[in-house]
Amino acid sequence: MYGITKFNAIKLLLLSLALSACATMGGGSTAEKQQEILQMKDEVLTQLFATKPDTRQQLNAAPGYAVFSNANINLIFVAAGTGYGVVKDMKNQKHTYMNMAEGGVGLGLGVKDYRIVMVFHSRDAMNNFINSGWTFGGNADALAKAGDKGGSIEGEAYYGDVTVYTFTESGLALQATIKGTKFWRAEALN
Repeated sequence: MYGITKFNAIKLLLLSLALSACATMGGGSTAEKQQEILQMKDEVLTQLFATKPDTRQQLNAAPGYAVFSNANINLIFVAAGTGYGVVKDMKNQKHTYMNMAEGGVGLGLGVKDYRIVMVFHSRDAMNNFINSGWTFGGNADALAKAGDKGGSIEGEAYYGDVTVYTFTESGLALQATIKGTKFWRAEALN
């Protein structure tokens, strides 16, 4: 009764293929992939500073911050996403490259490409994130955005010693899901 039906298997296969296409960094050497991530980080921070100018001072005063790019797909009852990013230690200017993945259940339909910026207000919070990863959940959003056209509901949240900013690059989605997001060190890039 609770087994995977042919319809669900097809949905999961399509979801996996779509996520692979959305979140890939492509080929290239380790140095090229690192450079692509750093370029993404710079572009995301430029967008953040343009919409929230006070965040520049917040990042410069923080022990560190992280920037992630994520692709997410929601097919009726199943949501999944994958992405990559980097943590910057402001004291020693060191970068730690990381991966992320998310999965969940809830009602929704759509695809979105979004960015996450995390500001660590303590060295312990940053080191815990880098060394142990981090998992959190819950999501509700509505968006229809392509480039500069359309709109979305963006967020700012506080988790202890971490401020998290999210904003959408593009997508079309209406979803309310319970999901978990896991971040971990990308060993091949560090």
